[in-house]
Amino acid sequence: MTSISASKVYTTDKVLSNVSISIESGRIKNIKPFDGLPTYNNICAPLFDTHINGGETHYLTQDNNEAAIHDIFMASYKTGTYYVLPCVITSSLENILKSFEVMSDYLKKHPKSGVIGMHLEGPFLNPIKRGAHLAKYVRVPTDIEIKTILEKGKDLIKIWTIAPEQFTERQIKMIQNAGICISVGHSNATSEEAKSAFSMGINLVTHLYNAMSGLHHRKPGLVGAALADKDIWAPIILDGKHCDYEAAKVAYNAKPERLFIISDALFLGRKKTEFKWEEFDARLIDGEYVNSEGNLAGSAISMGEAIHNAVHEVGIPLETAIEMST
Repeated sequence: MTSISASKVYTTDKVLSNVSISIESGRIKNIKPFDGLPTYNNICAPLFDTHINGGETHYLTQDNNEAAIHDIFMASYKTGTYYVLPCVITSSLENILKSFEVMSDYLKKHPKSGVIGMHLEGPFLNPIKRGAHLAKYVRVPTDIEIKTILEKGKDLIKIWTIAPEQFTERQIKMIQNAGICISVGHSNATSEEAKSAFSMGINLVTHLYNAMSGLHHRKPGLVGAALADKDIWAPIILDGKHCDYEAAKVAYNAKPERLFIISDALFLGRKKTEFKWEEFDARLIDGEYVNSEGNLAGSAISMGEAIHNAVHEVGIPLETAIEMST
């Protein structure tokens, strides 16, 4: 049995002070008061990143191998993030299908890792809101391609980001019937189109504010629809680059129970300063990855750094920021 102690332990519903935790075979056996010098100042559950594109050196969509997945997991692990959904973005059907084989093999070899599946972002996005996704691969969904992706990837894809205005209702139901969580993103949906998608049971959007139709007082867009609906979950990138911290405050005030933190990191650790995959390029400039078109190309932030920014820049209580990240 192993024992550790902490000044504060953040649990699901409360904060424990000055306690000792006994652990046996990877499970907590008991928690009791402790009055000595603690092992740690703070302890919380492992962080969970539902949207991450690369590790310290590998970009999954480009390399598309087990080494890239492991790089994402280990780079995340170093920063306190244990659970991850590595993301494959808009690319060819062949590349997407290969990613399923790679992910399946990795999960079989590493059943106890924090990799619990994958996030598929695209390829059925709105070209107007494609962001850094390559235009040549952004396309309108066909029944055949959807069925092919579902046949190979339905047990691996945990989140699938789509632009619902590009889909028929029947096509959306095809994905939902496969048990996959749909997220609305890279979308130019009107608020009416967004609400129609939400009425079908979709309750998640991809990186609030970024790559979606913005909030205007006469045209609320996807941002407005997501903020107005209390049941919609909204991940946000708190690096101060993808959205201003004042906008993050608006989002937190609008939906404190449904806002959560992601990294959307292109790479972690800021070791990779330049990157190129086909026509997708990025350079690390002033702490952010920017492509040659001037678009943001993914963040450089860890989940831990995002928690720091949530507390110190947005004014979110630490225990809430931890909950938003776990």
